[in-house]
Order: sequence, then C-alpha cells, then structure tokens
Amino acid sequence: MPDYSTYLRRFQAGEKSLNPYLEFFEITMEEVREGYARFRMPVLHEYMQGAGFLQGGLIVALADEAIAHAAMTVLEPAFGITTVELKCNFLAPVRNGELIAVASIFKKGRTLIIGDCLVKDENDRDVLRCTATFLMFSGSKDP
Repeated sequence: MPDYSTYLRRFQAGEKSLNPYLEFFEITMEEVREGYARFRMPVLHEYMQGAGFLQGGLIVALADEAIAHAAMTVLEPAFGITTVELKCNFLAPVRNGELIAVASIFKKGRTLIIGDCLVKDENDRDVLRCTATFLMFSGSKDP
C-alpha cells in the first residue's frame, strides 16, 4: 500500500519521477496541505485535438489528479484510494497558456471521499468544474 504522506513529501521536494503521469504532462504541484491541492499544467501544442483546442480529457485528468492529491492528505496510514465517479462541466475552451487546478475535499466518510476542483486558465477564467468520489480501501483488500 502506498505511503501517501511520504509520497507527498518526496514529490514536493522535487522527486518528479514518483508520478510519471504528472511528469509526462509537465504538471507541477504548487501546494498541498490538509484537504487541499493546487496544480499547474502548461497547454502545449501536443495536447491539442483536431479543432485546435486542448483535449478535454486532459483537463479532466488534471482535476482528478488534483482532487486525488487533496484526498491523500486526509487518509489514515495503510489506506489507499481509487476514483469511482467523476462529474465534470466544461465551461470554456482552451487554446494556450497554463491551467491552474485548485481542489479541496468536501466530505470524508467511512469509505468514501468527495472532492471538488475548479480549473482556471492563467487569466482566471473558469475552464472546468469537477466533483469526484473516491473509494477508500485498506491494504488488506483490493478496491
């Protein structure tokens, strides 16, 4: 079972290879604290779909990662999480610049964690709103 507190500490210290997904998409963790995470992602030409806009799934994945990292901060040791539901609203198209994802935990129950994320562009324009539900599981059983 991952030790999320150690992972978060090492990742914040600059060990980007701990999360190949974030490293590949050049996503940086700007801040993480209890129940909160803030990520930044550049909008690169390689991320565009055929109409010239940022591929929407990448924005959703950014939000999912931000909420997951916020959720990691409220887990007890020996527990993991997995996304079981995402609900996203696309609010504006993106062609360039950077995206900022700000996530917070809305509710932590006995088996589920619910979090929200608002993704904005560098001009503070709302791009995506996302709510995610995560299942918590102990290391002794699979999700």
